[in-house]
Amino acid sequence: MATQLESARAGIVTEEMIKAVQNEPVSAEQLRESIAARVAVLPKNVKHLLAVPKAIGKGLKTKVNANLGTSGECCSMDVEKEKLDAAIKAGADSIMDLSTGRELPAFRKFYLENSPVIVGCVPIYWLAAEMVGQHRSLDTMKAEELLRTIEDQCAQGIDYITVHCGVTLDSVKKLESYERIMPCVSRGGSILMNWMRRNRAQNPLFEYFDDLLDIAYKYDVTLSLGDGFRPGAINDATDGPQLEELMILGELAKRASKRNVQVMIEGPGHVPLNQITANILLQKRLCEGAPFYILGPLPTDIAAGYDHITAAIGGAIAGAAGADYLCYVTPAEHLGLPTADDVYQGVMASRIAGHVADIAKGLPGAAEADKRMSIARRDLDWEAMVREAIDPELVKRRLQITQDREGCSMCGKLCAVKISRGLD
Repeated sequence: MATQLESARAGIVTEEMIKAVQNEPVSAEQLRESIAARVAVLPKNVKHLLAVPKAIGKGLKTKVNANLGTSGECCSMDVEKEKLDAAIKAGADSIMDLSTGRELPAFRKFYLENSPVIVGCVPIYWLAAEMVGQHRSLDTMKAEELLRTIEDQCAQGIDYITVHCGVTLDSVKKLESYERIMPCVSRGGSILMNWMRRNRAQNPLFEYFDDLLDIAYKYDVTLSLGDGFRPGAINDATDGPQLEELMILGELAKRASKRNVQVMIEGPGHVPLNQITANILLQKRLCEGAPFYILGPLPTDIAAGYDHITAAIGGAIAGAAGADYLCYVTPAEHLGLPTADDVYQGVMASRIAGHVADIAKGLPGAAEADKRMSIARRDLDWEAMVREAIDPELVKRRLQITQDREGCSMCGKLCAVKISRGLD
């Protein structure tokens, strides 16, 4: 069976492409062309019975991912069900299983069977969690173990995987020559960096990249090339280690293309506002327009408890500059494992950022709902305001209308809209 990229290059519009353009400003043929040009991806494992395929990339709506999953401190199927329900209710386009707790295959099976949207994961987490459970040091990991666990998870049906292939001996050397406040905040990146230092050997994901491509091709799994050296503090942004890794990822993306494997590039976490656009343009230039998947970015480090807002600010700027895929950040970021309510707030904040970006990008139809909302406000049409809101249930709960239905409780009889229309 051909991969989505292989089909696109052969001029074939697949069933998944047809489904993925529903509610998009492009046709299935235009999506096929974008996939063939490697400026869009359609993550869909051949073994995953996916209800709602989504495409990510140029000309498409900015997508939002919600990270779910357990930890060693909190491992509950009931909690994960609540979080998945919250993510889907809030409108997430994708979920990622970042579990590091017990019984990881069972949780992954749950996500794959119950999520109507694409499912991603970070395969090294499963292996690392198993090793910790066996009281094995992480530096005793074998390359064949890592590749085997990647194939096992792809065989389960995962649509895309984050792999930190750009953490290499050269990029680690570059990191060591810089005085970062926080050298490495990527969990996967830190595991591999520690392994390389202890074993004095090359990153298996880089050294055996062709074997990784064999697995990805077999299941048509999209590779999300992870940013192991993303900045975890705004003072560390746009430095040598980050850019060194980005250049490596650009070269790996070309190798994947030759093997008909879809690729997207992961982007930085903490970046000051004045550097966000430059970061997006650099990635697009160095990676030949590949879809860009970013965490936030967060333009300040002091907003603990409000980082969903911080990320929405950065995400709107990044999306307007060309980022294609926003990984949500919740109010629990930097503080603990998110609750279902945190998940809901995080997805909503990122969806708002993505919508703002789509308007700035000039996507056809992006501002139509905004126009309808403005008309509803002009007409004091409260039902239409609820209908057009990104979160109708919240609007229903918060709405306080005056008795004559000609104003809300903020202005009452001094409503500017009412006065300007000459209403008594």
